[in-house]
Amino acid sequence: MRLAKKKIIVTGAGSGFGAAMSRRFVKEGAQVLVADLNGPAAEKVARDIGPQAVPFTVDVSVGSQVKAMVDKALSAFGDLDAVVNNAGYTHKNQPMLDVDEATYDRCFAVNVKSLYWAAQAAVPVFRKRGGGAFLNVASVAGIRPRPGLSWYNASKGAAILATKTMAVELAPSKIRVNALCPVMGVTGMLESFMGMPDTPENRSRFVATIPMGRLAEADDIAKAAVFYLTDDAEFVTGVCMPVDGGRTI
Repeated sequence: MRLAKKKIIVTGAGSGFGAAMSRRFVKEGAQVLVADLNGPAAEKVARDIGPQAVPFTVDVSVGSQVKAMVDKALSAFGDLDAVVNNAGYTHKNQPMLDVDEATYDRCFAVNVKSLYWAAQAAVPVFRKRGGGAFLNVASVAGIRPRPGLSWYNASKGAAILATKTMAVELAPSKIRVNALCPVMGVTGMLESFMGMPDTPENRSRFVATIPMGRLAEADDIAKAAVFYLTDDAEFVTGVCMPVDGGRTI
């Protein structure tokens, strides 16, 4: 098992990419804290996975809650090897001036400030134990942005740059920081990304922009995530890898 005995936190794990990562990590031998704003969803995912998964309710934009999340992982598992910052938020695909301030603030709080809080809570733990890993889930939107998601794009661009600068600063502490950049996936945020109903006709317009001819599936992201948390990636840091079927080419 590639993640045997690893102790991992996954945020936004109540559905979508986060749920798929949690399942695959446990299959690879890890113990996982299934963290999500939606407590019942986190509990269901953890229950479905089994005893190696523990649920936790958290708003990743609130520092005290993120600290409590890390403390819970330590109390439940006795150690912490990695934090996967997967929780995300978007505004509806629409003209940039139509996005209200509260939505803008929430987008940056969940997609960017959460990385700050995760670092504040987990870096001291990783330094004390001699190393660790962060895996941030950014987006192709931060690499090749398109109109309609301007502020979401900007938040994911910030997450990509944060990943790189964290990697440089934390490398001497043997703390690795990488990111995955998925293309649009079949998740609960799909219609917001599209800005229109998820019909076969509307979906086909977006699929047509992906050379491999389909949207991302949750397990595509989970499979890529496994590598970055294994010991095989011990010399890999600061990488922001598209998982996009060729979308960013």
